[in-house]
Formats: sequence, structure tokens, C-alpha cells
Amino acid sequence: MNDKQARIFDAASSLFAEHGFESVTTQQISDRAQIAAGTLFRYAASKGELLLMIYNEDFRAALERGALAARTRTDPVEAVIALIRPVLESADRQVENTVAYQRELLFGSPEDRYRSEGLALVAQLEAAIAERLSAAAGESEAAREQARLAGRSVFAALHLALVRPVTGAHPGHDAFADLRGQIAQIIAGFFTSSERKQP
Repeated sequence: MNDKQARIFDAASSLFAEHGFESVTTQQISDRAQIAAGTLFRYAASKGELLLMIYNEDFRAALERGALAARTRTDPVEAVIALIRPVLESADRQVENTVAYQRELLFGSPEDRYRSEGLALVAQLEAAIAERLSAAAGESEAAREQARLAGRSVFAALHLALVRPVTGAHPGHDAFADLRGQIAQIIAGFFTSSERKQP
């Protein structure tokens, strides 16, 4: 990362943390980074891209912490919970920004390289989940395919849990307990399906 990009990253990161994504303007970011507005857009085409650039780093760090924690778990449900817990903890620090990040991942421009990087991180998390599950069920091709689908299902449940604060869905329920239950159900379904597909 060159000096200007680092200044933009630091300025956007601190402003988003201080005021929330929706309240910050690209002009404020340019001013804090001490660069011209036109220079800012050479590094990111939109404020959404800046958010992706910043939160991809948070997501990457959370995945690394989760991978370390999951290594010590033998129970598949506990291993998957360990993989995603740092993502949830990171999300709780900046709920508004997390929701905006999830929106940018889903609906951002297909040409946005930071969106592509974020989607690659999603794929990395899904693959880590699938790897844990297929290792527990056996390394058959059928188990690997079922594990891949289970990894996607876990991320879908995680995504909904991350945006839950703005959806108003299931008020009064413990979001983490619900997510844990969903993950346990997905994994139970995975093992049932894997057993049926054994020769």
C-alpha cells in the first residue's frame, strides 16, 4: 500500500468508526487524508468501495482468528462456531458499518475489485467450514460436495444474523443462540445426508 492509499485507508477507517458509513462523505475522507477528491477516486470509485477495502481487512483478520480457534475444537458444531465467532465479535463493534458492508458484498458493482476480494473471503470461510465437515464425515466426493453446500448454508445464516439489527426480524430472540441452533441443524443435516450417500 503506497502512502496516499494508506492515508485514504486510515482516514476512511477512522471516519467510518467515528460517524458511521452513512454519515461520512467522500469529501470528509479526502480532507482528512489531505488529498484532492479526484485523487481519492483513483483508489476507490465510491464510498462503498472504501468500506469494502477497510472491512475486507477486518474480515480477513477475523477469519484468521477463527481458524486458529477452530483448530482446538473436535466437535464439528463447536469448530464452526469458533470459525465464525470472531466475525460476529467484529460486527458487534460497528453494527451500521457491518450492515453496509454486507449490502456492498451482495449488491456492489461486479467490477469492484474490493467486492471481489470480499467475496473471495466469503468463499474462504465457506471452504474452511466445508473442510472441517468433510474431514469429520470422510473424504469421499459425496461428503465433500455436501460439506460445500453446508458451508454455503452456514454463511447464509451468518449473513442474516449480521444484518438482523436493521431487518427487525425475530425481535426478542437471542441472535447468537438462534445462529448456534441454525448451525447445529445445518451440520446435523449434513451428517444425515452424508450417511445416506455412503456406498
